[in-house]
Amino acid sequence: MHTVTLMPQGVEVLLSAGSSLVELEFELYGQESIPFGCKVGACGACVIQVLDGANHLGSKGDDERDFLEFLGYAGDTFRLACQCSVNGAVTIKAALSRN
Repeated sequence: MHTVTLMPQGVEVLLSAGSSLVELEFELYGQESIPFGCKVGACGACVIQVLDGANHLGSKGDDERDFLEFLGYAGDTFRLACQCSVNGAVTIKAALSRN
């Protein structure tokens, strides 16, 4: 199990190795979570900023990188949560978070 910390709330969730971050929607019952839309990397609703542990979320593919840049989220700290699989402890926050 790996700890996913959702900021700025500081909520911690344990997910098994290889789990998708989409599981946060079920673990947190939609509260204090990442907003998910299509869940296939096409809508951009689930853009997150990775604050720590980016290397534990799998590699970013070209399509994900291009789409994030199109949305204005260039750089290695931004990901589409629906495209990430957890393989270690991570700290993230929704890119549209007010804090």
